[in-house]
Amino acid sequence: MIIKNIKPFAGQHCETTATGSLLLHLGIDLSEPMLFGLGEGLNFIFWNMKTMDFPFIGGRIKTDLLTQNIARHLHLKLEARETSSLKKAWENVKESIDSEIPVGIKLDSYHLEYFSSKIHFAGHYVTIYGYDEKNVYLIDTLQQGGLVKTSLESFEMARNEKGPMSSKNLSYTIKASNIKYNLKKEIIQAINNNAKNYLNPPIKNISYKGILKASKEIIKWFKKSEDVKRDFKITAMLMEKGGTGGALFRNLYRDFLKESYRISGIEKIGKSYVRFVEIARLWREVSRLFLKAGESKDVEYINQASEILKKLADKEQEAMNILLNAD
Repeated sequence: MIIKNIKPFAGQHCETTATGSLLLHLGIDLSEPMLFGLGEGLNFIFWNMKTMDFPFIGGRIKTDLLTQNIARHLHLKLEARETSSLKKAWENVKESIDSEIPVGIKLDSYHLEYFSSKIHFAGHYVTIYGYDEKNVYLIDTLQQGGLVKTSLESFEMARNEKGPMSSKNLSYTIKASNIKYNLKKEIIQAINNNAKNYLNPPIKNISYKGILKASKEIIKWFKKSEDVKRDFKITAMLMEKGGTGGALFRNLYRDFLKESYRISGIEKIGKSYVRFVEIARLWREVSRLFLKAGESKDVEYINQASEILKKLADKEQEAMNILLNAD
């Protein structure tokens, strides 16, 4: 069973691509930056655990929350299902596909056969729009090929993988409601919510406080690393090309603010947009320095990145303060 006339969302970030495809099926066509912004998606985390090969640097809110926020702002009905049963997990998906309803899926990209980069990442999202006796048919990001397929076996393993960011075979569908949304109003609310959450991090490795902490931790990380080349080259790649839209999601948020300013005419949004132009540029510079550090194994590049991160902590705090109560 394959849903006919499926229209894939052409995105760079996995969750906005998956959810965007579900929205297109409902006739809702919004840009990827707009979806990221309505999802209240901007944040930062420096995450290091003994079980990890090297620290993780992230630039968005927790997985799953983005789609929940988008559905709330657009007054849509989001139904998410989780189960430990492989049989029930497949039945949840098959039931919707047979009813010609595409399904969002969270899984570990490591097992997907079309992925060239074999890194365990259990916070990856795709949309499934069909299946046959051997394969499932998916929508993934542009860099992963857009319309792709993988075997039923690999799909099952990917969904059932354990580890950081994983869920119990999570699948979700989105349905329309009778309530219409006012895009300008929802943009303002999403911006205010994102700014408030960003400016009040629960722990010191999140948001602008996390950026400041990272400025110190990356030097320790470099000196203790068993494989500097691997650690910093992979991190640089993930920051720029790992589905972030570039500059650790700052390009997406910058473009969201630009679009929002055009729609709303609110000066605070315009002022913050100008600041995010510079913020995005600086994040690209950090990833460039990480790449240089990995190639040369010279700590001086990490020292330079550390100084830029200190500036970014201040700049992002300032930019989000401007957006607080922007109406």
